[in-house]
Amino acid sequence: MSTTPTVRPLTTHDADALIEAARAAAADLGVQGSVTVLDAGGHLLGFRRDDTAVLISGETSTRKAYTALQLDAPTAALVDAVRPDGLFHTLPTALDRPLLFIAGGVPVHRDGRLIGAIGVGGGAPEQDDRIARTAIGAAGLN
Repeated sequence: MSTTPTVRPLTTHDADALIEAARAAAADLGVQGSVTVLDAGGHLLGFRRDDTAVLISGETSTRKAYTALQLDAPTAALVDAVRPDGLFHTLPTALDRPLLFIAGGVPVHRDGRLIGAIGVGGGAPEQDDRIARTAIGAAGLN
């Protein structure tokens, strides 16, 4: 019998809460964009694009969430690592994966375990990062 504690996975209810909190945070900043929520396996749990958001924001929000999930790190913290002189400068092109190293993707944890990620696209990178982090806090996650 396993004694490993289980952690409740990210649910569709959590995804809805993250999306609504992100939309509220974006509205406070005057940002029209997209929000993507992925579960721990990288599967889509929730997505929302504002009517007037630039269309590519849907793709960028999804790639930011995927990157944050795969590396278990906020994409804002990874930007310098992939610059030409950075430690992982070849990573964006070395792997055939939908990675995007622009601020706005943040991993989601529960009880210290990775359960998913949120990605926000459509604003300036700093705005997208702030919106994602605000949504995680408002949804009672970390």
